[in-house]
Order: sequence, then structure tokens, then C-alpha cells
Amino acid sequence: MSRPVTPHDLPTSDQARPAPEERSHVRRWAVWTIAVVGVALIAMPVAFGMFTKAPKGAQMMGQFKPFMTTQRLDGYQLELKEINAGVRQTNGAVAQALYAGRGGSTAFEKAFPGFASFDQQWPAIDRTMTTLMDEVQSNQGNYEAIAALPSFRLFPWFFVGPGVLLLVLALLLLWHRRLRPGARWVLVALGVALIAAPAIFQMFTRAPKGGQMMSAFTNIETNQNVTNIQSYFGAMAEGQGIIRLDIVPALESSGRSVAQVRSEFPAVATLDAQWVHILNDMTPMIGVMSDNVANYQAIKSLPPFPLFPWFFVGPGLVVAGLAIASVPRARRPKPEAAFSTASLPQYQGAS
Repeated sequence: MSRPVTPHDLPTSDQARPAPEERSHVRRWAVWTIAVVGVALIAMPVAFGMFTKAPKGAQMMGQFKPFMTTQRLDGYQLELKEINAGVRQTNGAVAQALYAGRGGSTAFEKAFPGFASFDQQWPAIDRTMTTLMDEVQSNQGNYEAIAALPSFRLFPWFFVGPGVLLLVLALLLLWHRRLRPGARWVLVALGVALIAAPAIFQMFTRAPKGGQMMSAFTNIETNQNVTNIQSYFGAMAEGQGIIRLDIVPALESSGRSVAQVRSEFPAVATLDAQWVHILNDMTPMIGVMSDNVANYQAIKSLPPFPLFPWFFVGPGLVVAGLAIASVPRARRPKPEAAFSTASLPQYQGAS
């Protein structure tokens, strides 16, 4: 005997719920895009050669550090002025004192041809060296901005580390259903961290200053420029040697005492007394410039410094946005038709 259909025979709301597999569904396109971002971050240091170039940048920054202080840079400017004053006084007052009425500067040049040759070279040397020191000193703040960033040696790992995490978390979202909620929010946090990193390290202000220094050093850190400066030091050493060994003794032979020479020609006396210090002070700096030409060229070949903050912010925005987008929207239940027993067909049981 059949019985009437009752509301208990209809499917319940629990029976209408989607299966666990359906509820844990993720938007795969978003997760795969996150994985691609992770791979791109991992590949970026390799593509730009950061693993070899970044350590060279760290080496350059470390070697320049002792010479990029206010005291040292002011000292170089003073030393150039002392050399210039000594050369000018030798070619002027000293020449007149030794050869007044006997041909003056013309006779002086004939008596000291080595100094006369140096005196002709000095204006170009002074101009080049002063311009160099001005350029370096004007970039002291830019150097300090770069030095305040994390070490160049860490730069490749700032991309590889987040890239590996993004890739691992994306794979967890795709294939480990139970870990999806946690992995998704870790991805959001990682994206926010990438966005925040440039602000934490002040990269938006420091990186452009690094770019300015790289541009300013374009004509400084070249093999030709360093070779020219090294030749200038040879000419300066020769000119100072003639002052010390020939010209100052000639003044003393003219009847002047050592004290009178110092009093009458203070710039010459200062240059003579300071030359060893000047040589010991400037020579290491020129050596560092020479040693770091290749290091500078390696760093210069990296992408422009002002772009580096966006290499973090861009992926961070994409990852955070896609991680949130990967959350499936709650599906609205379809409205159930009102149930009425009157609408059901009635069956009579057989007697």
C-alpha cells in the first residue's frame, strides 16, 4: 500500500549543501598568477646578474667609506688650495726674488725648466682635481643615503626569499585544501610586507639619491679618468720635488735664513711642509677610485636605482589583491518553492 508524500520526504537544507570539495574551491587563475609573480621575483636577480654585481657594489661602498666624510673631503679641498697657492707663489714672488733685474720670470724658467713645465700643466691639473673633489663632495649626502640601505649583498635575497614563499604558498592553495585559509592570509600579509618594505627602508627617498650618485660618477669612475689623475700626481710630485730640492735651497743661498724663507714665502713653506701629508692623504683615495672602476660599472649596469622600490611595491600590490580575489564568493542559496501538501497528488490506498 502506498502512502501520501509528506514534507519529510523532501530534501533537507543540509542535503542541499555543496560537498566539501565544492566549498573549498579557489579561483585558480588568481593563484597561478601569484605563482608566476613568485617565479618572476626568483628569476629577477639572475636576469640582472645581481648575485655577482651586488657584492661588487657592497665592496665599492665599503672601500669609499673612509673617504666620504666631511673632514676628509674638506681636507682634500684645502690641500688643493695649498698646492695652488704654493705653485702660484713660486712662479710669482719667488721668481722675482731670485731674478729681479736679471730677467725675472723668463730667467727663472730657464733656471728651473722642470718647474716651468709643471707650472704649465698645473692649471689643467688644478681644474680637473677641483672639479673631481667638488663632484665627490656634492654627492656625500647621496652616498650616505645609499650606505643607510641594507647591504648590497642582501639585495638578491630580498627578491628570491619572497619569491620562494609566494611560490610555495600558491602551491599550497592549489593542492592542499585544508591549508587554504591559512595560506591565503599569509599571502595577503606577504603582499603587504612587500608594499611596506620600501617605506620602512626609506627607499623612495634614498634610491633616487643613489641614482644621482651613479650619474655623477659616470665621468669619474672610468679607466681613462683614473689614469689621467694618476699621471697628475706624478707631475705634482715632480714639481714639489723641484721646489724642495732646488728652489728653496736657491732662496737660502740668496742670503735668506730658513725662518726668513718661511716668513717671506708662507705658501711655498706650507706646501713644502705639507707635501708628504698631502701625498699620503690623496694617494689612497686615487687608489680606491682605480680599484673600483669595475665595481662601479657592475652597479651601473643594474636597473636604475629609482625603480627598485617599485620592484617590491608592484608585486606586493598584485599578490595582496590576488590573494584576496582567490577567496570564493559565498553562493546565495536558490529560493525554495513554498511547499504545500495541497499541491501534492493524493493517492488512495488499496483496500
